Amino acid sequence: MRRVAPALAMIACALWLSAGAAGDPADRLADPVKEARARDLFREVRCLVCQNESIDDSEAELASDLRRIVRQQVAAGRTDAEVRGFLVARYGKFVLLKPPFDAGTALLWLTPFGVVAGAGAFLWLRRSRGTPEADLPLSAEEEARLRQLDA
Repeated sequence: MRRVAPALAMIACALWLSAGAAGDPADRLADPVKEARARDLFREVRCLVCQNESIDDSEAELASDLRRIVRQQVAAGRTDAEVRGFLVARYGKFVLLKPPFDAGTALLWLTPFGVVAGAGAFLWLRRSRGTPEADLPLSAEEEARLRQLDA
């Protein structure tokens, strides 16, 4: 019984802390349509602390600040493109989970296609060179040398 009480206390504390990090309902927008737009934008914006999570999934304090900024922008009547533009101007293209295709990100988008095309070209060239020497029949001299080695 003594060992169970501290474990239960730790579990209760963890649940209490995670409930506090879940976000204040008072922060939500009163208009459900605007709140839904803001939530959609949350899924497109990268948490700059976690880096592999959207701000919708992240519990970091900076993600909470970014959610607040997005809600303020949506409440001000800005379009989704304007909100994304504001965040990119402030934090750079890295803040978007799916960066746009432009001159700065072309290498990022085109590298996988280049690797596949290069591998295909390598395999095609290798195959088109003909049969390797191992598949050619032995000459009379080579057959005689082979019989000599077997003996």
